Amino acid sequence: MASGGRLPAASVTRLALTDFRGYAGLRLSLEPCSVVLTGPNGAGKTNLLEAISFLAPGRGLRRARLSDIDRRVPPARPTALVPGAWAVAVTLAGPRGATAIGTGRDPTSATGERRLVQIDGAAARTQTALAQCLCVIWLTPQMDRLFTEAAAARRRFLDRLAYGFDPGHVHRVTAYEQAMRERMRLLAQRSPADPAWLGALEARMAEHGVAVAAARRNTAAALDEAAAAAPGAFPAARLAVTGELESWLETMPALAAEEAFARRLVAARASDAAQGQTAFGPHRCDLAAYHGKTHISAAQCSTGEQKALLIGIVLAFARLMARRRGEIPILLLDEVAAHLDRARREALFAEIGSSRGQAWLTGTDRILFDGMSGTAQFLTVADGVIS
Repeated sequence: MASGGRLPAASVTRLALTDFRGYAGLRLSLEPCSVVLTGPNGAGKTNLLEAISFLAPGRGLRRARLSDIDRRVPPARPTALVPGAWAVAVTLAGPRGATAIGTGRDPTSATGERRLVQIDGAAARTQTALAQCLCVIWLTPQMDRLFTEAAAARRRFLDRLAYGFDPGHVHRVTAYEQAMRERMRLLAQRSPADPAWLGALEARMAEHGVAVAAARRNTAAALDEAAAAAPGAFPAARLAVTGELESWLETMPALAAEEAFARRLVAARASDAAQGQTAFGPHRCDLAAYHGKTHISAAQCSTGEQKALLIGIVLAFARLMARRRGEIPILLLDEVAAHLDRARREALFAEIGSSRGQAWLTGTDRILFDGMSGTAQFLTVADGVIS
């Protein structure tokens, strides 16, 4: 992150939770600086980070069903008030002034899995509005396996980074996936599907799919350059998007790729129906990552180096966002310091401090965060109580 003059930074200065996980109700007033949450395992630290993660489009850092986030009343307390649908409300202090953001589960939806969003008291039509207000990116212990998991996890990670560069990417990913599901539903029917309707869905898939592939390639290329040039204690990662559709964009214009994609979908109707899945498209791509110095695949690096590579990518993204968007993302770093050596912890804290952006960090041991004294607000979490 850039040092020197203060860049515009978004900071959560007020946080209110209602029936969220273990919190029946919580009200926090915060300084516009980083926040360190310490306490024993199971105290509720990660729940607070998850609440902040819902300031971004999607299902939050745990990717939980929305109904599973509702507070649960223990059986030993049958007289406790019955909780309602969860809600998160924040006041965001940023370069545009104060912004009030509210989000939560819609209790009136038929499935119980619809999320509502309000910006300054006005209902937002889609979650894209969140990506237009701010950028939030996170690292969790589960993401330590990102480079060895299935490709879907890396695509989600890359998409979240792409939201920062282009908030419209949220809509295009959603539109592509919806059209793909509808096409497969029609192909699965026993009676022949309407060719005109199939063609319309395939045209929509081609339009949004090529745009999604292009955004992912552009994001990975920008991050590859930024990470390679980054100084510091974290290894530089080399990044690229791999996939057949993505390779088309190296040799043909986007419009030609759309037309070729649509033709391929038409030709694959029978085989896709037989396999029960769409065999070609941006949902098949992957994010390839390598250690910049050793040229070893990230998946083959040690667990410690994989974590360091991942932190390096996130820090490169934050610097890139500061340059391109003129704003610094909010970083949610769950248990990030526990497995770093002292030199890397100090480097991480120094970069967070020099950026003047807001980071939320959790850990069980307060002493690990001594390097953030003077630049962060320290809170202790115990049994859902903040002190």
